[in-house]
Amino acid sequence: MAESGLPVVVAAIALSYVYAFVGGFTDAANSIATAVGTRVFRPAQAVLVAAIFETLGALTGTAVALTIGKGIVAPEFLSQGAVVAALLGATTWSLLTYRFGIPVSETHGLIGAILGVGLLVAGPPAINWLGLAPVLLAIVISPVLGALGGGLALSLTWNLAGSLRRDQATSVLRMLQRLSSIYMAFSHGRNDAQKPMGVLALALAVYFGSSAVEVPVWVIVSVGAVAGLGVAAGGWRIIRTLGMRVTGLTPDQGFAAEVAAATVLQVASQAGIPVSTTHTITAAIVGVGMLRGWRAIRWGLVRGIAVSWALTLPATILFGFVYAAAARLVTGG
Repeated sequence: MAESGLPVVVAAIALSYVYAFVGGFTDAANSIATAVGTRVFRPAQAVLVAAIFETLGALTGTAVALTIGKGIVAPEFLSQGAVVAALLGATTWSLLTYRFGIPVSETHGLIGAILGVGLLVAGPPAINWLGLAPVLLAIVISPVLGALGGGLALSLTWNLAGSLRRDQATSVLRMLQRLSSIYMAFSHGRNDAQKPMGVLALALAVYFGSSAVEVPVWVIVSVGAVAGLGVAAGGWRIIRTLGMRVTGLTPDQGFAAEVAAATVLQVASQAGIPVSTTHTITAAIVGVGMLRGWRAIRWGLVRGIAVSWALTLPATILFGFVYAAAARLVTGG
């Protein structure tokens, strides 16, 4: 489609950074919530650790960014106004759910908004169905793997701790959870911070009329830094929900949940598949909590998170569609 001009590409780039910051502020809290819930880190310590390793993780590849940039909707179908619409749709949903302290998937939100935009501008032919299929499959599978992995990791952790004295076990488990928190923050950066990189790269490709989406080094570094700043800015509501309200966590459970969720993220990142950190770590927390018994889980809260999981994709498809329609009226493209 025709270029919408320099002002719109500037808006698209600016919104990509806003989305990266908002993602760090709201979603990256998921990577440190369990460490705060188990009191292995104080909130300020956890936020600092997460900000550093979120940024480092973002610098380790571009496979997920390329999936976001060209694996859902082909760039040649989009205008700059459409890219802006996708970012507005995803960011609006994130801020609405953050207002109520509901952990929501930034990933599902962005995918839904891009789909909504693509459907408006060109209909089903704009969608890369072959590229979209594994992304949609991962939406379902990643929480299941998180829950199963969390339960398995906790069982193995108990076997390890059982061979140690109580004081030794406590010390070792607290140390392990510090390490797993770092692993989780790094893994989050490797997957989630690449998503705004992909949108920014898409905006550049559309502006220059290229069907090839590439992620320049300056995009990788700058988006990674902005995501890290978002983490440093806070996200306490989500930390409280995941770290303290889903189930009471001990260091062994926090360690198991983080290792399970981070490993799912690492495998997905290697394959270039964007997955939801929110729902993967939530499922892992539920998985470890269930080993303590069904009643250990606050199922009312879990149901609320599950509802947000189910609503995010259709809601953001609608937001993307509506914003794209508005962008078409304003920019003519």
